[in-house]
Amino acid sequence: MFIALVVAAVGSLGAPLITSVATTFDVSLASAQWTLTITLLTGAIATPVLGRLGAGPHRRGTILATLGVVVAGSVLTVLPLPFAWLLVGRAAQGVGLGLTALMMGVARDHLPEDRAAATIALVSVASTVGVGIGYPLAGLLTELGGVRVAYGLGVFVTAVAFLAALRSMPVPPEGRSARVDKPGALLLAGGLFLVLLLASETGLWIRHLGLAVALAATAALLLGIWAAYERRSSAPLVDIRLMRHPAVAGANAAMLVGGVGMYLLLTLITRYAQTPQSAGYGFGLTTFVAGLVLVPFSLLGFVAGKLTPRLRERIGAPPLLAGSAIIVLFAFALFVAARSNLAELLVSMAVLGFGVGGFSAAMPSVILAVTPTDETTSAMSFNQVVRSVGFSLGSAIGGLVLAAGTPSGHLFPTDDAYTTAAWIGIAAMAVTAITCVTLARRPAAREAGTIQPIGFR
Repeated sequence: MFIALVVAAVGSLGAPLITSVATTFDVSLASAQWTLTITLLTGAIATPVLGRLGAGPHRRGTILATLGVVVAGSVLTVLPLPFAWLLVGRAAQGVGLGLTALMMGVARDHLPEDRAAATIALVSVASTVGVGIGYPLAGLLTELGGVRVAYGLGVFVTAVAFLAALRSMPVPPEGRSARVDKPGALLLAGGLFLVLLLASETGLWIRHLGLAVALAATAALLLGIWAAYERRSSAPLVDIRLMRHPAVAGANAAMLVGGVGMYLLLTLITRYAQTPQSAGYGFGLTTFVAGLVLVPFSLLGFVAGKLTPRLRERIGAPPLLAGSAIIVLFAFALFVAARSNLAELLVSMAVLGFGVGGFSAAMPSVILAVTPTDETTSAMSFNQVVRSVGFSLGSAIGGLVLAAGTPSGHLFPTDDAYTTAAWIGIAAMAVTAITCVTLARRPAAREAGTIQPIGFR
């Protein structure tokens, strides 16, 4: 749980520090944005590889080596080095985002069934709501001591996580192999790199549309070749047969579209809260105070994560996914209807946190109900990658809509642009809820009250 929380918090350090990084290193905001983008890129690329390594006999060594890379990257972010070294450090920190799925594998292998289910749910929630811890802490430390001090938080928590893993992480069961499909890894890494690059660098779609379309076509080609190659591989990086199972495919589709909506509202609320009142709306909050707006998100997300295992036993995981998607949709509706004061924004953020927490906690049960134990980390790693892509697309869509809604010669978008973006999120969550309802009607999905595999062909 602690490791999952740490990697999520460290991964989120980029977002609240972009302006401070630009000022400290005398670089443009677009360049400073890469302190977040490069973390997402390396995390998405490393996650499936770590998932395959974590499925074999070297899981403990993989976890310790990965945490060692994260600690080294964290040290680079605080040393008085040029901006390029900061990006190297942030890239190394991003590798740690792949540890979440490995923690789920550890829980499933070494805990009794009931405890494993509850722990996996909380690990999944921690990987999401950890953002609400890292953001305000980073903002406070930046105001007190500057950006280097804020990044120093990453050094401390990652070092503690490494020591905790060194002391407590068990070895996996015997009799497993962990061959890494190198060609498959390279194809997937290339495709994901282009997808996340296009999602993060929204300016490409505005200034260089032809190049963006060409890169998108290349990404689709690489991912298509990867999928075909994996189907024929004797030791695939990701078991495509498993990914094609209706329960797994439906869950990943819901994660992709739902991730777009969930992260879209998160960015809309935080950006709205920081907009100065001179724009005709907003509250002009500082980075630290804006980070505190995320506290209700984290608290209600954790509460939802604790409640999910009990609710799942009563109604099943797919209906919980659908219900959580509807809760997020309701948070969007609140944002559209009521955002004239800060209290209303806090309510929207709290409702969003509860929905995201429930969605994150229920997701592993749907996938693991049809997944063999030795494929836990691989299956959940793929789901984490899908989530990262969804979050990146949500951020990109929000940025594009707000950019389109910014009048010529003005710095900030109109208030109506936020409403337009919110309606896109409502549509995304409606599609997610419908997908989850369809998933719940499948016989195999209705068995997903536990995390025991029911078998698949």
